Amino acid sequence: MTSYRKPGPVDYRRPRTPGRAPQELQRLRITFSRGPEVKYISHLDLMRLWERVLRRAKLPLAFSEGFSPHPRLALATPLPVGVTAAAEWMEVYLCRRVSPRYFLEHVQPQLPAGIGISQVGEAPIGAPSLQSQVRQAEYRVDVEGSMTQREIEDRIAGLLAEKTLPILRHRPGGAKSLDLRALVQEVWVEALEGGRCRLGMLLRTDPQGSGRADEVVAALGLGE
Repeated sequence: MTSYRKPGPVDYRRPRTPGRAPQELQRLRITFSRGPEVKYISHLDLMRLWERVLRRAKLPLAFSEGFSPHPRLALATPLPVGVTAAAEWMEVYLCRRVSPRYFLEHVQPQLPAGIGISQVGEAPIGAPSLQSQVRQAEYRVDVEGSMTQREIEDRIAGLLAEKTLPILRHRPGGAKSLDLRALVQEVWVEALEGGRCRLGMLLRTDPQGSGRADEVVAALGLGE
């Protein structure tokens, strides 16, 4: 029979000046969902939300070095604004070890509507970052239209048959040219009912480039 001993009170303080004794870091990986209530917040706002949640949970957060220390947490892949998620990944570094159960007990009461944690696990300190390990993301997209399933599948087949598909991706700093076809692995029709089509997509997501579901929909000429 496994016994569980609840950790003692948390000493929640920022790191001291350089030269202090090394901390016993712990690296936790969290899988969480993002619902409609929070789909319109930006990546930066989501990071701020998590920082507030973890502070209120009084976890022993590890902070970065430098003149402006901040909690060490990172998301695997930032999502575009307006997208919900069934499984996003995040890493959190702590300066004192806690169990996944302890983490959930203290964090869940602080979560806002629309955010839910499904899994917490420990990762080796020296393991590669989440960002460097993610290779693809699966999407579900609902689009309105009057096309038949055969017509939609013909458009999908045409897109997948292209060797290249140059597009412009607009960003605050200006437009960037990229090959959308290189970022699309699979596209399929999941359901078609009442003038609404649900598409499934498997898109590349890695340090060299990430596919966006809205750009694929536009390339297919759907949802206009």
